[in-house]
Amino acid sequence: MEKIITCFITGSHTEDIRKNYTEFSGYPEVKTVYLAGESSPLPHLQPTGGGSLCQTETLIRLSDICDTPYLLLSNKPTTIRLKPTALKRFVQIARATSAAFVYADYYEDKNGQICPHPLIGYQQGSLRDDFNFGSLWFIDTRQFKEAVALMQIHYHAAALYDLRLKLSLQGNIVHIPEYLYTEKEQDIRRTGEKQFDYVNPCNREVQTEMEQACTRYLKDTRAWLPPMRKDTDFSTGNFPVEASVIIPVRNRERTIADAVHSALQQTTDFDFNVLAVDNHSTDGTTRILEDIARKNPRLVHLIPDRTDLGIGGCWNLALHDSRCGRFCIQLDSDDLYIDTSVIRRIVTAFYREKAAAVIGSYRMVDFRLQEIPPGLIDHREWTPENGPNNALRINGFGAPRAFFTPIIRDIGFPDTSYGEDYAAVLAVSRSHRIARIFEPLYLCRRWEGNSDAALSIQQENKNNYYKDWIRSSEIAARRNLSDR
Repeated sequence: MEKIITCFITGSHTEDIRKNYTEFSGYPEVKTVYLAGESSPLPHLQPTGGGSLCQTETLIRLSDICDTPYLLLSNKPTTIRLKPTALKRFVQIARATSAAFVYADYYEDKNGQICPHPLIGYQQGSLRDDFNFGSLWFIDTRQFKEAVALMQIHYHAAALYDLRLKLSLQGNIVHIPEYLYTEKEQDIRRTGEKQFDYVNPCNREVQTEMEQACTRYLKDTRAWLPPMRKDTDFSTGNFPVEASVIIPVRNRERTIADAVHSALQQTTDFDFNVLAVDNHSTDGTTRILEDIARKNPRLVHLIPDRTDLGIGGCWNLALHDSRCGRFCIQLDSDDLYIDTSVIRRIVTAFYREKAAAVIGSYRMVDFRLQEIPPGLIDHREWTPENGPNNALRINGFGAPRAFFTPIIRDIGFPDTSYGEDYAAVLAVSRSHRIARIFEPLYLCRRWEGNSDAALSIQQENKNNYYKDWIRSSEIAARRNLSDR
């Protein structure tokens, strides 16, 4: 059989490297196996020289070395076991689709238990740098070399991210929905523990590089927004109060009273109210809200006529209620404001920045309100100049989120229960100013009742695909702006 694949493996443990070398070199399609790194612990395994695959210099070395039609990157320090026909299948699909980059579903070996790990299809909005392609990247060498030749910035951490963005400009990125290999699982944390990695202050230098690569890609694809945002005119509309706290809720009898009281206890020199949208709770939530509303007229207890609303639909209901204020401020039914000054500080920021939305920072706590890692989530990666662009790379904006009501009424929320807030803020940021408060305003309570605490891989994939779709739609909208 023609030897058409060059393999590049990585690893830190000699035994893992030995296993992977034996695994990949045993296939007839493979011409050569290299170890990405300065040196090799095996005399028969040649190193590429240089650093890790996350460094641009290393990818340049790979481009110089590779002399076969295809290359296979094994980019995680874990052991891989291929199915007997895996490489043949990668070649078949790459040839059939003329893809620049092909990836496949895989199995995870979790302490001896083999579990399927399906992946999702790549789309234009799959810009987040944590998109999961699995451990194996099967790449067309010609298009790889062309992509590497376009790398003008030399990264220490973002090279693989830069590579796949550039490959997406060269050709298609194709997902094979078949399980072609098994990798040993190393990150055994639950979904709720992984999702904040990108805002960990320890990762800030890495995130800065990722932002550079994403910004370059957006400019290349005409989806980049220049740092120009118009001032917001707050004289629009007549409102019964200056601000409303909006709390969509369903079946949160353990936390809803804490959330509502943290809102009602705010101190301001203007009128405000709290709109709790009770989405047909079946536990004690409704009774708790009724009891509080009888004692405090600032709480407006709303129960939708419909039974098919998601969180976004509950937001839309509150926004269009005649009792909604000039500014609407988010509070999740699990969470609390950190003190009694939150609403006042947010409204002050609206007027000071002439912004259409204000987003604060929050502290991660357990059910007893004790701080837990990663602690403060302040999204300091945000800059007024490039924040609306970098927002397409990351999975969230932060909390609490607040909006000038006429603008968010016009835009509206998607009627979903995941990603609805992300979509709304992205749409606002397209043409309006977003103000940030980097001090903590909010206690984000993590407990077993959180909807995202420990998702199945199927639900995680569904969520990620939807947010990628949101980004795809937003990129199209921004291109339309740039083409005018």
